[in-house]
Amino acid sequence: MNLVSILTNAPSPLRLINGVRKAAVTLTRQAVKGAVNYPGMVEQAAAMYADNVLIKYQDRQLTYAGFNGRCNQIARYLKAQGLGSGDVIALYMENRLEYLLYMTAITKTGAVAALINHSQQGKVLTHSINLVSARAVIAGEELLEPLSAVTDSLDYPADVFAVPDPESKSNELISGYVNIEQALRDYSEDNLPEVAQIDADSPCLYIYTSGTTGLPKAAIQRHKKLAGLATGLGMLSGAVTSRDTVYSTLPLYHGTALFFSWLSVFANGATLAIRRKFSASEFWQDVIDYDATVFVYVGELCRYLLNQRESPLDRQHRVHLVTGNGLRPDLWDEFKSRFGIREIREFYGSSEGNLACYNLFNQDKTMGMVLGSYAVVKIDTESEEPVKDSNGHLIRCDKGEPGLLLGRITRVTPFDGYTDEEKNESKVIHDAFRSGDAWFNTGDLVKEQGWRHLQFVDRLGDTYRWKGENVSTGEVEMIVNQYPRIRESIAYGVEIPDTNGRAGMVAVVLEENEQSLDAGGLYQYLKAELPSYAVPVFVRTLNSVSATGTFKYQRNHLKKQGYDKSSFDDSSDEVYVALPGSDSYCPLTDEVFEKLKQGEYRF
Repeated sequence: MNLVSILTNAPSPLRLINGVRKAAVTLTRQAVKGAVNYPGMVEQAAAMYADNVLIKYQDRQLTYAGFNGRCNQIARYLKAQGLGSGDVIALYMENRLEYLLYMTAITKTGAVAALINHSQQGKVLTHSINLVSARAVIAGEELLEPLSAVTDSLDYPADVFAVPDPESKSNELISGYVNIEQALRDYSEDNLPEVAQIDADSPCLYIYTSGTTGLPKAAIQRHKKLAGLATGLGMLSGAVTSRDTVYSTLPLYHGTALFFSWLSVFANGATLAIRRKFSASEFWQDVIDYDATVFVYVGELCRYLLNQRESPLDRQHRVHLVTGNGLRPDLWDEFKSRFGIREIREFYGSSEGNLACYNLFNQDKTMGMVLGSYAVVKIDTESEEPVKDSNGHLIRCDKGEPGLLLGRITRVTPFDGYTDEEKNESKVIHDAFRSGDAWFNTGDLVKEQGWRHLQFVDRLGDTYRWKGENVSTGEVEMIVNQYPRIRESIAYGVEIPDTNGRAGMVAVVLEENEQSLDAGGLYQYLKAELPSYAVPVFVRTLNSVSATGTFKYQRNHLKKQGYDKSSFDDSSDEVYVALPGSDSYCPLTDEVFEKLKQGEYRF
């Protein structure tokens, strides 16, 4: 089925939309059915685009053939260490060229690569490694210190292989760890014959997601999904060609960067340029230096760029397309106009989900057209549970009405779930519209815009989004509750003017002998135990915590009050805030509150 012919010959908008939807489903089926496994896809691309540059990183670059050869070396070394099919190898490294090499090499052995968030440390890092029973950890030299701090807490003794950091100023060998770069030099760069035997339906990667509650969960990414995504993105969008360089500053452990930057380049022999960490002030210079024509974003990144002073660099680039998610509708027009962007291909999806949207038609202020079977249903705003009619079925929302987004679970759009099977059932709604059906609960509120297009509204439940990351309230509460001077806590997200998503806020009850919040000590503790984006911006002190009859915190009431002390039920409650650049929580005075309302702080 040819998309071009559909677009050309469609006699009406409705038939056009339905034609593209059917084409997308057909292409998805074909891609999944005919997909090789992920490392096989890499080998195919290396044969087709051998001399094309695949990766640019700082002053280094690798061709498709060079990348594949290096991956083969690493994979052969890992197999020589007894690692392979059935094993899980955790990858804990910051964004750099080696990340993609080692991730792909792990999959060439038949093992599963567990992509650990490089911001994790302490108890959360321990949990993530233990969760997947990792037999080995491949760690960047830059992260050996936080890894060493949790080694004694791991349930499973794991071999640790250290990857030297080319940016390290130390010339000494990594002491106490196997320097894998030195150890693999004598291994062949030839393709491994075993790759052809890897089942496309078997797990390839574990991508961690906060889900809706608790500590991070490992979402299963199968080989056929990765290979199918690369194929489907190339066929559906047609926007990235071998002449394009895609620039991404997003963390490679994150599905947005992995799927829509890394996988998108393979379909047509394009190039990926990556950066260690995002820098708003250096962003456009990087784009120009790499001669990038496309970049991948999350909404927060776009806001940071708009907050920079205007510069001639804003339009001295060749970027014609950006793709990502979370660009606020109120920033959309300004972003396109200031930076001269012709196309914004917003998309929607999740690592564990079975539903995707893509802005195929370059429409403004939409997360795109739904490519699978979906429903937007009414919810009770207090309980945040779906509303049922007299027959016990869910009720679909009208156009423009916010509702819960569901994705129908079918053979073509399965729900692969998490490594912890007990967590899976909570994400599935059975008998939603008729007996026997099953739907994936995205946990997201959206609005129908018409013609199968949706607009994002908010997250539901116990997860909020801040700085482009989903933050689990359960994870934050677990860490806060272990601080010696705090008895109980409730975490939630609150809105700050002129920011994307919701900033973290935690309401705490102090231990009986504590008279006031240890503002400095708590802040330093949370910085050490949580990723930076998960450290609460606000802290509210409570005399007691209200809970429902089923012992659920009345989080919604606190969320509505936010950090506005005039709305509090108890005037003795205090609020503290971690202002940008500070190293402690400070009292939220009336003056600071007014500046927050005016958007004077850059979070």
